[in-house]
Amino acid sequence: MSLTTASQAILDAAAQLEAGELVAFPTETVYGLGADAENPAAVAKIYAAKGRPQDHPVIVHVAPGADLDYWAADVPDEARQLAQAFWPGPLTMIVKRNAHIPDAVSGGQDTVGIRCPSHPVAQALLSAFKGGKGGVAAPSANKFGNVSPTTAQHVLDEFGPDAMTVLEGGSSDVGIESTIVDLSRLATHGPVLLRPGHITAAQIAAVIGALPAAPDQAAPRASGTLESHYAPKAPVALADTARLAGLVTTLAARGRRVALIHYSPLLTQAAAHHPLPADPAGYAYGLYAALRAMDRADVELILVETPPQDDSWLGINDRLRRAAFGSAGVIDRFLQS
Repeated sequence: MSLTTASQAILDAAAQLEAGELVAFPTETVYGLGADAENPAAVAKIYAAKGRPQDHPVIVHVAPGADLDYWAADVPDEARQLAQAFWPGPLTMIVKRNAHIPDAVSGGQDTVGIRCPSHPVAQALLSAFKGGKGGVAAPSANKFGNVSPTTAQHVLDEFGPDAMTVLEGGSSDVGIESTIVDLSRLATHGPVLLRPGHITAAQIAAVIGALPAAPDQAAPRASGTLESHYAPKAPVALADTARLAGLVTTLAARGRRVALIHYSPLLTQAAAHHPLPADPAGYAYGLYAALRAMDRADVELILVETPPQDDSWLGINDRLRRAAFGSAGVIDRFLQS
């Protein structure tokens, strides 16, 4: 497995994509597991490697200046405005899929998610792939439902040393996945925020003049929106700041090994702990690495200090809620045992 950003490695990786192989590469959000978006057999390798449900769509990554009309059957003005404002960057737009784009990337839906990443290695790869005119389908480079990778080492940890080429690009700057906004039903539903992220609903509204609505039952399926997602192997539970230290002490007294992720200055009896910055950008940058580190600490439970609830923390709270979804009631069970 290659871990280099040398120009020849970029060209080699682009050639591997064109040959139908998988390449993991850095973006500013997380590392992606990429395949030629127009090659259904290559896209099928993503699903097989991740263990991903076939009806769960992936996002197509394109180079700067890509022709949106090639990918979309109808490109609304709002999509062009948002691309002008936020691309390259962590915003995915859902639009109606053009007829010649395989439905392998959309989970069988008539829509497609498109974004242009800002990471220089991602841009170099996308510019080299098919002369900058191709698209790389790329969900996060991890087994389905697991914590997303924000370093090349995380990808190696997930798939092993010989599974695929991995392009090195340092730690992802944003640290959580892109914001996803649905623009495929503007006439009937307006814009819809399918997944919160670094780019907020208010920022989107400032560009297109309409605040994205919450997801509805008929909204397109989108990456990373299942109730249980982004989860380490150890159960995750959230606890308010006022309760946190006492909870850790009580669980430790009962012989439970507990890890703690927190942003407040706390003195605890946790078996392991990982402080994160108290600002949303810094917290998001370190969140997935913290979850992975605490998962390696041989603990029975990862306790997370509940973050603030204002809009700037919406993407973080979304990821933590999904990470903890499968662990409902775990604190009560530990306290009662």
